[in-house]
Amino acid sequence: MAGPGHGSLAHQLTDRWPSFAAYAVSFSTIGIIWVNDHALFKGIAAVDRLLVFANLSLLLFVVLIPFATTMATYLRGGGSGAHLVAAIYGLVYEGTSLAFFALFWYPIRHELLVVPIPPDAQRAAILRFCLGSGAYLAVVGIAFVSPAAAFALTGLIAVYYVVDRTSSAARITPQLEG
Repeated sequence: MAGPGHGSLAHQLTDRWPSFAAYAVSFSTIGIIWVNDHALFKGIAAVDRLLVFANLSLLLFVVLIPFATTMATYLRGGGSGAHLVAAIYGLVYEGTSLAFFALFWYPIRHELLVVPIPPDAQRAAILRFCLGSGAYLAVVGIAFVSPAAAFALTGLIAVYYVVDRTSSAARITPQLEG
């Protein structure tokens, strides 16, 4: 017996897998951002107005993630809508990446950290940010070839940021662990 909607519950769940997958990636990414933001601010000795605005710019993109996620329903239909929504999803994540980099870099450049980060560790962190940011740009390009592959790559980037916490400054300043 079929419930609300069209077809059995199993059919409806199967039909809605893109929305669930996008939700899972989005939730994971927002969680990673929250953890990294928390770890970053533990290492900041002084907060000024511009740093607060940098954090606000990150929040702007974080709140855009659920909006982009809701558009995942277009993936089921395929066609230009699916390509566009996957590209928008990638652009939102690119904005998030750039905003987090600004939030990371500003306290280093303005000497607002409890413990300064050595130049070699700064370079390593910048490289990791560039890898993530470049990968999100690749998501945008891949979206126009394969929206599903673009979403999969976004999920892999989330895994990268779970495993590699350098971008949060937690690894490069030992006092910030925990």
